[in-house]
Order: sequence, then structure tokens, then C-alpha cells
Amino acid sequence: MSLISAQPLFYPKISRTKSSPFCHSKKSPPLFYSSSINNIHISPIPCSKSCLLLPKEKRVKTGFLCSGRFKSKVGASSGEAKSFDSEATPQEIFTWSSVILPFLFPALGGLLFGYDIGATSGATISLKSPELSGTTWFNLSAIELGLVVSGSLYGALLGSLIVYPIADFLGRRRELIIASLFYAFGGLLTAYAPGLGVLLIGRLLYGLGIGMAMHGAPLYIAETCPSQIRGTLISLKELFIVLGILLGFFVGSYEINAVGGWRYMYGVSAPIALAMGLGMLSLPPSPRWLLLRAVQGKGSLQEYKEKAITALRKLRGRSSGDKVSEKQIEDTLVSLKSAYTDQESGSFLEVFKGSSLKAFIIGGGLVLFQQITGQPSVLYYAGSILQTAGFSAASDATKVSLIIGVFKFLMTGIAVLKVDDLGRRPLLIGGVSGIALSLVLLSAYYKFLGGFPFVAVAALLLYVGCYQISFGPISWLMVSEIFPLRTRGKGISLAVLTNFGSNAIVTFAFAPLKELLGAENLFLLFAAIALLSLLFVIVYVPETKGLSLEEIESNLLK
Repeated sequence: MSLISAQPLFYPKISRTKSSPFCHSKKSPPLFYSSSINNIHISPIPCSKSCLLLPKEKRVKTGFLCSGRFKSKVGASSGEAKSFDSEATPQEIFTWSSVILPFLFPALGGLLFGYDIGATSGATISLKSPELSGTTWFNLSAIELGLVVSGSLYGALLGSLIVYPIADFLGRRRELIIASLFYAFGGLLTAYAPGLGVLLIGRLLYGLGIGMAMHGAPLYIAETCPSQIRGTLISLKELFIVLGILLGFFVGSYEINAVGGWRYMYGVSAPIALAMGLGMLSLPPSPRWLLLRAVQGKGSLQEYKEKAITALRKLRGRSSGDKVSEKQIEDTLVSLKSAYTDQESGSFLEVFKGSSLKAFIIGGGLVLFQQITGQPSVLYYAGSILQTAGFSAASDATKVSLIIGVFKFLMTGIAVLKVDDLGRRPLLIGGVSGIALSLVLLSAYYKFLGGFPFVAVAALLLYVGCYQISFGPISWLMVSEIFPLRTRGKGISLAVLTNFGSNAIVTFAFAPLKELLGAENLFLLFAAIALLSLLFVIVYVPETKGLSLEEIESNLLK
């Protein structure tokens, strides 16, 4: 799943950089020049102010590597910025009102994914209760409960498998529209299920929506938003997932005492899915996808080009006679033709060879440990854990789950803001260490601290906080950075399958293992796995902070 910008233009930016070993100045920092145009990345080369006096063609040496990302910046002091700004090609002009909706409606797909996690936490309590279930089949076995909880994840796994070969045919917009239909039908079928079998079918359909949305949403956002705010918007999409979890906790807390409350918890997703689908219908296709279809020979080049120009004008709120959109589309088409001719896509087997294998060990290992340290179980069963760990009333457990959701949202925001300052490894090492400690505390609570309910709350908060500054955002950030260009799409696809597959297995196995081993031993097992993952991070995971994609590929994967 390569995230490629729809804006090909050259967008330099003036900023201050740290001193470089290539040049020193007491008065002001050295200038630093780096750029890339669409798929072509130019290596960063430090230079002095005097180098700007040279002819333009002699100012920098360039090294090229297709990176799938467009960046450009010129570092200078604030005073120098004004003088050089006039020489630089300006950044793309846009209004925030024009980019909100193309971000918001795809991001609702992430929110609905998170909502399922949060709502299921309360729904499991309601569904099992003789008084609150409102059914005659409330006495679910551990395996049946595991299927209810993990049904959406199996659907997501199936969805991610189905969408891979047809993604380019569907396009990002249609993929998200179909995802919204699966979300809506799955949510309604679950809410009105007359029996366990229908409920499980609804959970599976909802999961198909998750699998498609998690593939299509980041691609649509990346390909349609202005390049200078792409990173911000993609990071905000992660917050929408957490916001969905928080919303699920809130609805669960509100409906927990209602008879058949689990039906309302799952049913609330339907109107959100409807808003997502109608919103995507109002948006144009990705201009980048339209040009890709043209280059692939799937239709008239001129027709697709005109559609792409129209789509970009609509996305930016520009008039029909706008020439900027025409220039952007023309430049993108030229670049895409070159990239499509020069670059070959790697096969699945190539992911297991050479530098790609090393990248898959790092990226795949992170998303695997992200799940098998117990994350899906702790979140999906948060209400049940708290209920059995000292909170006798279902409403008490769901209220604490709501607090956990708020805390998760705040910690995710902190991680998004600090990851480029502190680096990936420090956050991973510190966060995973905290995860291991929190799991030991949960084990201790069930073993001999049962009289202290605050221990369970503190352990869950510690787990959530440490997860959200480590495995939560950084695993997928590393996956997007670490794979070589040739196998990046296939590698990320395998990482998605690894993530959903391990998530579904852990979620399904939690209830039976809890009965077999006991809660104290199960959380101790998760703690041991967390320590193993900490060792993995220390030994295998490199620091990629401040490195270009070419530097990662040439220096860290050899």
C-alpha cells in the first residue's frame, strides 16, 4: 500500500536546520537543501550561503531514488527565508475548507474500526448478562464469545485479502463506498440479530468493511491532500481510530444498563457508515488513481487526464478555467509514466529475499508483537477485566473503560507530536518496557492483589499509555519507512495480513486461554512476550529518525 502524492509540483520550504559537518558558521546555521519530485528523491546536501551564488545547476549534487513521497525544503535563518522565498517555487495554495471533507469521510472508516473495539468491550458484558441480554441464548461459551469478539477481525483479514488484487480496478473512492456498505449492513445485521449465527454473520460483514477501509482510506487521503499537510492528516487518521474507541466506550457506558443494550452499541455504527458512504459519493475519485488507470492502458489517456483535472479542481475548490490544476496533472502524468516504465513491482517471494527480508523481519516483527503482547485482548475485554477485577457493577466497569479511552486519545496525540523529536527507538524501548510492567501488575492483581481495585485501573492505564507511545503509532510508521521501493507495496500488504491475522487469533484465544491458564498466568505470559519484544526492538529495530528513504535503504538494510 504505497502512499503516493497527487501533487507533483516542486514545493520548497524555508526552515532553520542544525549545523552540518560540511560547513560551519558562527553567525547563522548552514543552508540545507533537499527535495524530491513525486517519485524522485534528491539526496540532502549541506551547503553554505555562498553556494546559492553559484549558477543554479551547480548548487547541489543530486542522488536519485524513487521514494513514493514528495518533499522539498531549503533550510535558512528566518531573515534569509524572506530573501530566498521569492526565488522558490511556492507551496501549493489551498484552503482548509477544501481539504477537510476529503480527509474527514475516509477517516470515518478508521473511526468505525475503532468504534468496534470500544463498543465490543461493553457489548460482551451486556450480551452475557441474564438480566441485560434480552435473549434466550445469553449463556455463551468461551469459544462462542471469542467468535463474537473476533468475528470482525476475521472479516477484516478476509477483506484485506480480497481487496489486494482488485484495489487498482476499484479505485480508492469506490473501495471506501463499498466499505461503508459493509459497515452499515454489518452493524444493522448485528443489532437486529435473532440468534448467534446471524450475529456472527453481521460481525463478519462489518469486518469486511474494516479490511477495505484500512486499505483505501490512507491511500485516498495521501493521494488527494496537499503535500505540505499530508503527514499531519495521515497522523490525524490514527487519532480518528482512537476517537472511535472512545465513542464506543461512551455508547457502551450509556447503554450498559438497558435491556438489549448490546444491540444499540452495535447499531450506532450504521448512521456513521451511512454518512461515510454519502460523503464519499460526493467526493471525486483520486486524480492519481485516474492517471494510474490511464498509464495502465485501461482507457483513453485524454479522457482520464480530463477527469483527473476536474477531480483536482473539485478537491481544491478551484474554478473550471484553472490552469494550476492542469499543470499539476500534466507534471504528475509525466512523472507517473516514467516511474511506471522504469520501476517494476516486486513479487511476494521477493519480500523474503535480501534487504526486503530484513525489512520484513523488522516491520512484520513489530506489527506481530504489537498484537501478541495482548493489545486486542486488553482493549476488547477492558470492561470484563475491570468487572472481574473489583468493579461489581457493569456500569462501573464501562465508566472506567471510558476513562481509559480518553487517556488513550491523549497519549496518541502526544506520540504524534513527539515521535520526530525523540526518535522511534527511545519511544519503542520505553513504551514496551512499560507494557511489560503493566502486564506484570495485572497478573499480580489477579494472583494476590485482589483487594486493591485501583491496581487494575492503574495497570490498564499504564498499558494503554505505553502502547500508544510505542507499538500503536510507531509500528506502522516503521512499516511505511523500512521497505525498499521495489517491494514496498507487497511488503506492507503482508504486514497488514500479519497484523489482522495475529489480532484475530489473540482476540479469539483470550477467553479460552483465560479459562485454561487463569487470568494471572495469561497476563504473565503476555508479560514474557513483551520482554521478548523488547529484546527484539533493542537488537533488530534501527533508528530512522531524520533519515531519508534512500538512506534507510542504503545504510540500514544492507
